[in-house]
Amino acid sequence: MAKMPNYFVVEAAALPEIFLKVAEAKRLVDTGEVDTVHRATQLVGISRSAFYKYKDAVRPFNDMLHGRIVTFQNVLKDEPGVLSAVLGVFARSGANILTINQSIPTNGCAAVTVTVETTSLTRPLDEVEQTLRTTPGVVKAEILAG
Repeated sequence: MAKMPNYFVVEAAALPEIFLKVAEAKRLVDTGEVDTVHRATQLVGISRSAFYKYKDAVRPFNDMLHGRIVTFQNVLKDEPGVLSAVLGVFARSGANILTINQSIPTNGCAAVTVTVETTSLTRPLDEVEQTLRTTPGVVKAEILAG
């Protein structure tokens, strides 16, 4: 069976109401019409837990056309050069690295979270993710948010 795509473009009218309400709550906060997520969720009629559950997965299509921030969660072997190779994947793809967080290695591996800005990507995100997965020393690589 063919691999399902990671992203879909869906007409707003076909989406469950919760997704539309989350998008509206995000818009209220982003535009400064409200100053807290709590107030935004009250105005649109959803719980804060529903907002936080879907906030990273729902965004208007026009937001996808501009730079966005994506967080990758990786598990890397604790070996010289592995982190450098991972960062090289991002550099070659045109991603702008914003943050790198690494745990202390245990059992020969470390969790490394890399947050990037994707305005200048020269390759699709799923291709960057696949390249990370096949980089020597990478045990696991996935998009965590964005």
